[in-house]
Amino acid sequence: MEPELLIVEDDGLLSEAVADYFMCKGWDVTCARDGLEALELLKIRSFRLVLLDVMMPGMDGFAACREIRRESDVPVIFITARVLEADMLNGYSLGADDYVTKPFSLPVLYAKAMALTGRTRSGSGNCVKAGSLKVDLRSHKVSKNGNLMSLPPKEYEMLVFFIQNPGRIFSREQLLIRFWGYDFEGNERVVDNHIKKLRKAIGSCGCSIQTVRKFGYRMEVAE
Repeated sequence: MEPELLIVEDDGLLSEAVADYFMCKGWDVTCARDGLEALELLKIRSFRLVLLDVMMPGMDGFAACREIRRESDVPVIFITARVLEADMLNGYSLGADDYVTKPFSLPVLYAKAMALTGRTRSGSGNCVKAGSLKVDLRSHKVSKNGNLMSLPPKEYEMLVFFIQNPGRIFSREQLLIRFWGYDFEGNERVVDNHIKKLRKAIGSCGCSIQTVRKFGYRMEVAE
């Protein structure tokens, strides 16, 4: 079965060039012109990878990525003409897996795609695991040592995010943007409070969310 790629890009010539290159490599390619069209396609089809432009009319790439991550663990590579560190950090905090900057080499983009889609994340298919925790991404069921446990929506989202990104440090600001959005009017202490609740809920389970002083938080999994 051919791997399926979704290209979300409002530049028709660029989209066509990328699509042609991947199709020559044996991929089944679908193109969308904006974030809203992409989200509609993701509701009815499964993709192995999403190439997502940042600057688009209507729903931009950042907003689209946030919505994609509410429902799917599909790898996302941002395509951007902007090379600002703040944009890259924002993209990673929203759940992006990698970046390419325009203009880019098609062979390099393809190499990134193959490396990313060939990488085994912390689980397979529709489940992710860490220690004795297992999360079914379709049913949103969380179990510990085979026993189901209940988590509020925000703690569930944060748990999945940390399991999918073991060892990576995320600042409070990144987590705030990722889970509450840019327009949240509260402060970063809300992140600390939810981390505290999540730690209490999962207890001792072979993995833990560690505080990295002056930087933020990271998920550590016991060997």
